[in-house]
Amino acid sequence: MDGTTRLPTVPVEAMPRMESNHRVDQNPPVVLVVDDERVIADTLSVILGKNGFAAMTAYNGTSALEIATLVPPQLLISDVMMPGMSGIDLAIAIKDAVPNCEVILFSARAFTADLLASARLAGLDFMALTKPVHPTEMLARVSERLALRKEVPVKKTGTQTIPSRGRAEREKAT
Repeated sequence: MDGTTRLPTVPVEAMPRMESNHRVDQNPPVVLVVDDERVIADTLSVILGKNGFAAMTAYNGTSALEIATLVPPQLLISDVMMPGMSGIDLAIAIKDAVPNCEVILFSARAFTADLLASARLAGLDFMALTKPVHPTEMLARVSERLALRKEVPVKKTGTQTIPSRGRAEREKAT
């Protein structure tokens, strides 16, 4: 045995639908999935889409930031170890641009305190999962994180919507 965990292969169509916390009369929650392994990002996006989420996919941090400025996500799911910008740096940048975005990070490596140290120094606490993550577990964590979202006032400028920081957040940032 090579020490990796093997999960049973299940066709997406056979995945049980999870109950989501959003109402049918509302727009589905926007989830941005980022992983440099395209099959993982695409598969997770399909699973999220089949469970009522509006999933967007990016394969690197730079593309993810571009997407997030055009369509602010309610949730970011990102791999940690990616070439260029790490998932942690991406999560910090997206939280700065979209303060009410929740974050789930996942990695094939076990998480250690030092891996998330830069986020904690920035006053951020991200959910961290170790790959592989079973789809039902990921869907449960997605619903859990979306339930934690706090609404942040949004400031409209021109054609783009930009979340505005509250006074307390601005003072903390300076």
